[in-house]
Amino acid sequence: MSRSPSFSVKPELSIKPDPESLKRWIHAFCIMRFDLEQGQLLEECYPPGCLSQEEEIEVSFNSFPDSVSQHHNRSSIHDCIFFFRFRRPKKNTEERDGTDKYLYGYVFNRQRHDERLKRGGEQKSVVILSHTPYSSVFRPLLQIIGPLYFDVGNKAIQHIAGYVSMWPAPVPGKLMELPIGNAMLKVNLPPAHSLPLENGVLYEESSSSMAPLLPTNQSVPQGLFHDADLFGIYRGLLLQLWTLWELLLIGEPILIIAPTPPQCSEAVACLVSMVAPLFCSVDFRPYFTIHDPGFARLNSLREGDTFPPMVLGVTNLFFLKALRNIPHVVSVGTPAPNSNRVALTSRSAGKLSVKAEGLGVQQLSLRRFSPTNLLNAVKLRRDGPLCLMTEHKEAVWTTYSAITKPDTSILNRLIDAGMSPRVEESMSVVNNEILRRHFLELTTNFLAPFGPYFQVNAPSDGSSPYVTPPSLPSFGADEFLSNLSSRGVGKFLSKRMKSNWPDLYRRFLQGPNFMPWFQRRRAVAEQEQRRLWRLARMKTDMRQITSQMNELEAVDSFNAIEKHINEEVSRESGGGGVDSEETFQKLKKDLQAVFSVLPRDMQQLLLLNPQRASLLQDPSDLQ
Repeated sequence: MSRSPSFSVKPELSIKPDPESLKRWIHAFCIMRFDLEQGQLLEECYPPGCLSQEEEIEVSFNSFPDSVSQHHNRSSIHDCIFFFRFRRPKKNTEERDGTDKYLYGYVFNRQRHDERLKRGGEQKSVVILSHTPYSSVFRPLLQIIGPLYFDVGNKAIQHIAGYVSMWPAPVPGKLMELPIGNAMLKVNLPPAHSLPLENGVLYEESSSSMAPLLPTNQSVPQGLFHDADLFGIYRGLLLQLWTLWELLLIGEPILIIAPTPPQCSEAVACLVSMVAPLFCSVDFRPYFTIHDPGFARLNSLREGDTFPPMVLGVTNLFFLKALRNIPHVVSVGTPAPNSNRVALTSRSAGKLSVKAEGLGVQQLSLRRFSPTNLLNAVKLRRDGPLCLMTEHKEAVWTTYSAITKPDTSILNRLIDAGMSPRVEESMSVVNNEILRRHFLELTTNFLAPFGPYFQVNAPSDGSSPYVTPPSLPSFGADEFLSNLSSRGVGKFLSKRMKSNWPDLYRRFLQGPNFMPWFQRRRAVAEQEQRRLWRLARMKTDMRQITSQMNELEAVDSFNAIEKHINEEVSRESGGGGVDSEETFQKLKKDLQAVFSVLPRDMQQLLLLNPQRASLLQDPSDLQ
């Protein structure tokens, strides 16, 4: 993990950062230092003053590996990259109408061991804070700015900030080229439908991201964290992926424990990525510590109390006792060789047997149901997650019975990488594409029955584009479930789900993910329908349609056009631009066309209004 050797800070080429442009991508750069007497300290923040005191404390505690989870690696320098997410204080978000509720922190942490220092070493972290989880941008950026900071100090921050402030504004769902000195970051940003609303307003979203359509371009991400290493993190738990997919789909609380912050944050990111293209409304925390304000509330829950829907990534084993009643626990990752927890000699807990040509299901089944594995599974279930206090194992503890069956054809396609790191990395890319494509297809097919509720209608040829557009089909959960149970879910899901599949839909409808996703998709559909009708109004020649109108239809059309004109006037006063002016002129001509077929006495009555009269002018010009 190092930057390009040719990258350097040249004072004569330094660019003065523009704070307004910078915050399109980054909220702040922070330098954190762990002080032996005072604990975590904010040493530097750029731009200065952009964090509240509460936010500074949050960032401080999240920017270092938890001391209880630390491995005793005695190498001179140890670098790692991970990320966290925390809820901003309410008083900060109220100023923004409730938006930007979360901040994401991307951390480059360096532990330097030096016997000449107190306790033999020091810790520092370079942190990028952002309102958006652009992992594909901030991870490679950290690989540049992290080592650069430790080479040249604080001037690295403003130097990089200068380049970032020159970047174009982010365009969700697009491939962007972002220059950093003599380097170029080529990154795919997550699509608009996977991101929170910006100031309560929809991004430019299209119906192509809406089920039941699958994307034709596989390189375009369909959700958050599309570059997360799904295969690498869950390699020892591949059979459990379908269970985890269901748990996140219905919004169940999940505790993910791993030996290190990079592993636990990646595990949470992978889980969130599996439900694409669904907008994930579950509160996910890639790296969660006991210092988070939310921990006290969770710790106070008693047996029988309901945990809120969230996914917590942790490294501190204390959580196993403090949150012992959380219903689903996942243990992933591999401890470092010199860890203070005993490492397994092999990743045998749930690991698939390997054929030379792939991860074979036949061998997998033999391993899974062998007497030894069966005994180990029984022992794991009996001991519960607390067995991780003495020995790290990759396992899932849950009483949830999954409805979706593991897809053996997908598992058979996965390729074993062998022992070579270079081969392993390339094979992991292939396996990730196979798994992500499968879960994208699975989620898309699961959401497909909701498609009719997003069906838009455009005006038919020869009809007036000024009649009231039909409403989207109304939705009722009971009616939906009844109709779906009668007609079935289609071939793709019926082959992969048990006969009680309606229960999964029922739980999805009751969970936290459904309504925010459904309302947003409806808003996108309504937005698309408005666009189609607006386009039809621009193309339709109203003079041809008015000749076929009776008096009542003409009056209704006149009132509708006048209403649209008032809306355009309001839009233009707000900076509507050239398109708005063009629309206004077209509406004005349509108003005149309808006016020309109204009875003379009604025309005279309408002209008594000076504002209306100025719009109508002399209708004889149209004849």
